[in-house]
Amino acid sequence: MSATGTGFLHTMVRVKDLDTSIAFYEKIGMKKLRTKDFPQYKFTLVFLGFGDGPELELTYNYGREEPYALGEGYGHIAISVNNIHDMIARLKETDPDRIVREPYTMGQSLIAFITDPDGYKIELIEKELKL
Repeated sequence: MSATGTGFLHTMVRVKDLDTSIAFYEKIGMKKLRTKDFPQYKFTLVFLGFGDGPELELTYNYGREEPYALGEGYGHIAISVNNIHDMIARLKETDPDRIVREPYTMGQSLIAFITDPDGYKIELIEKELKL
């Protein structure tokens, strides 16, 4: 939080299959931080994160059968990783179709794009370029 008490808290995405989405995000290193169930409103929230910093909120609406339309305004979630090549190799073993773009250099960073089980794009960034 800043001195004014403001700060970035989380990004929320709606998911079709909560267990599949949680498993995917845990594969890329996130941990489930807390779950809030609201049966009276027919939805469950699961917050994931890496410890300190902003979180990802997965919202599951009970009984959802069809995928959500992602919309034109959504871009991606960005996640820093220590070793982008190891991360992509692990995903290739279990989820090869999730890799949208293999690692490439942009400025001083290595970047790759993947998708989660609902089709949301995730930008993986290895900040320290190893030449």
